[in-house]
Amino acid sequence: MNRLNLSNLRGDFFGGLTAAVVALPLAIAFGVASGAGPVAGLYGAICVGFFAALFGGTPSQISGPTGPMTIVAATVFTQFGERPAMAFTVVMLAGAMQILFGYLKIGRYINLMPYPVVSGFMTGIGCILIIMQIEPLVGYASPQSVVNALTVLPAQVLNPNLHALIIGLIAFAICTRLPKRIGRVIPPPLVALVVGSLLALSLTDAPVLGSIPSGLPSPRLPQFDFADLNRMLVAAAVLAALGSIDSLLTSLVADNVTRTFHDSDRELVGQGIGNLVAGLAGGIPGAGATIRTLTNVNAGGRTPLSGVIHAVALFAIVLGLGPAVAYVPHAALAGVLLKVGIDVIDWRFLRRIHRLPRVDLVLMLVVLVLSVFVDVVTAVAVGVVLASLTFVKRTADIQIESIRAIADPEHARLFTPEESTLFRRCGGRALVLHLSGLISFGAAIEMTRKISAVGQHDVLIIDLVDVPEIDGSAALALEEIIQRAEASGQRVFMVGLSLPVARLLGRIGVLDVIKETSRFHTRAEAIAAALDALGATERGGNADMA
Repeated sequence: MNRLNLSNLRGDFFGGLTAAVVALPLAIAFGVASGAGPVAGLYGAICVGFFAALFGGTPSQISGPTGPMTIVAATVFTQFGERPAMAFTVVMLAGAMQILFGYLKIGRYINLMPYPVVSGFMTGIGCILIIMQIEPLVGYASPQSVVNALTVLPAQVLNPNLHALIIGLIAFAICTRLPKRIGRVIPPPLVALVVGSLLALSLTDAPVLGSIPSGLPSPRLPQFDFADLNRMLVAAAVLAALGSIDSLLTSLVADNVTRTFHDSDRELVGQGIGNLVAGLAGGIPGAGATIRTLTNVNAGGRTPLSGVIHAVALFAIVLGLGPAVAYVPHAALAGVLLKVGIDVIDWRFLRRIHRLPRVDLVLMLVVLVLSVFVDVVTAVAVGVVLASLTFVKRTADIQIESIRAIADPEHARLFTPEESTLFRRCGGRALVLHLSGLISFGAAIEMTRKISAVGQHDVLIIDLVDVPEIDGSAALALEEIIQRAEASGQRVFMVGLSLPVARLLGRIGVLDVIKETSRFHTRAEAIAAALDALGATERGGNADMA
């Protein structure tokens, strides 16, 4: 648990209150956008904000519902629309997975997701937010999916509810054009909702949220259906991974602003506890929120106490101001979320789209299209798989370039003068297979191809002097090379086994196929042994002729 202290009480108090004011309209908007309702957004902000601050590893971070998490949550609530208890169980499972991530200390690895995947995903989420808010903006009910929205959008845009459209456009204008000197005092989303609510009193045709339940939430006990367990686990894993990435990226931002260092694994545990409790309380999942965190820091918040105050302030608002929030128009929330969607889009990446490598561009576009037109779960899965395959291909190409089958000493730049002299005396009857760097399964097949292309030799020297590590596939490829060479009557020597390479080759039995007397420490020793073997073979042949 983060130790709460009063060393920065004034700054934390104002930082937490300011962050709560910013979080209130966003929590309501994200709750509506998720399909779980405004109260679910508020309880998500309260639970995740409180417990992530109390148990997390980033002192000044403010957590709660975010755009990316809301889009994934909307997918979950759509999948289990008739069984909301299962949707909240998915949220709990995601929290439990995040706790597990923290205890397994894999927080440092989550940030390894390739940037084109992250960019395509974030831009896709921004596009989804924008598309899904156009209908509420023009006075219609929120659509169930992007495809559904695009199908009915033309007809609805041509026949808008003018009162709703006016409110929505004014709310959007306030979020984008409010002077900074005012925005530093009152958050633009809050101004947009207040103005929108006042306008709704006179423009009565604009749909509003209606009554919002107040008081303590009813506990949501976990509910499982083994027929849907696979879908639940996949959705929970995506929520957990996305929430972890979102939170840790915000932690890096907080570090840069406050010149501190966060604890990634502790932060994941705190976020996991927050999401677990949010699911139990009927709240939507959340993560570290960059805008709210920066708002907190700018207002003076520096310790976990600011996050606790932010959550307590939201809880007080829920208990006392439910009737006031009921008059907030859907169009005003749509205007606020349109601005959020525009901000989520990765404009930095898009501005460089004409300069990007083709592979990165294709990867980003694939993830973007799948996020918008299929679902975010599929987009993340396909993006990670394609990125991994691309990385393996690039790595294998580099490894393949380092593999050399050397039969002519004049072209062996890596040889010392002594080694070149000895190798020249072999008369072209010896072949050195030189490997360097980390050899993985991507380059395993190429080793056998390169040897086959060179032709037949009497002695094969496998040079591993420059190989620090090797994986199982490459080790088995080496075994196949040795067996083929010996089956064709060649002598095989191995040189330069490092301890990790020798340990792996010994563990899987590859060293059993090559005698210990055929293993050498230096390249010169191996070439000298090859020269002796060739001499012995030649003497044996002459004796047979006599």
